[in-house]
Amino acid sequence: MKRYQAIFEGNRQWVQEKRRQQSDFFEHLANGQNPEFLYIGCSDSRVPANEIMGLAPGDVFVHRNVANLVVNTDLNAQSVIEYAVTHLEVDYIIVCGHYGCGGVRAAMQSEDLGLLNGWLREVRDVYRLHRHELDAIEDESARYRRLVELNVQEQCVHILKTACVQKQFMRRKRPTVHGWVFDLSDGLLRDLEIPFDEIMKDVRQIYRLGPDAG
Repeated sequence: MKRYQAIFEGNRQWVQEKRRQQSDFFEHLANGQNPEFLYIGCSDSRVPANEIMGLAPGDVFVHRNVANLVVNTDLNAQSVIEYAVTHLEVDYIIVCGHYGCGGVRAAMQSEDLGLLNGWLREVRDVYRLHRHELDAIEDESARYRRLVELNVQEQCVHILKTACVQKQFMRRKRPTVHGWVFDLSDGLLRDLEIPFDEIMKDVRQIYRLGPDAG
């Protein structure tokens, strides 16, 4: 209980520090949000979006779930994307995974995970798509790290399949989609340099949901 109550004292100290740094910080915060970034990350408690990006409240619109998945039938994730892209008009969509992801590792275990079975099947599908590359990696740790990267890549592809992203990109050449991985061991972000233009062109050969601009 003491730990729980300490949260409120920590909150008061945070408020005081923010007001010390900027007297109108909360007045400005209450006026609305205009973030440039939509961040889709893992629910892991060790990966706080704003902090690892070095950004302030209001700078990043955030959605998190187990293993940073973008599932077509997940109305939560799809609603977040729709709102961020159509109404907030973010310029960048980031999918951020992290090495040592428990969800990715759990997906590759041969055991019944209950309710998680259906959710983590998405990660197993990523493994299936890239099985030849992954099976060729003998070191288990390196194989899981690569699966984390490939999972991020595939979630980026899923985002590019959505109508709102395609329509906004055809209209204003934004947002662009990027894949990152956070390394817990050193705190650094790694840009996977997903070939956005190439993937968008390829995706629209099949998932074309709107006319080209111009």
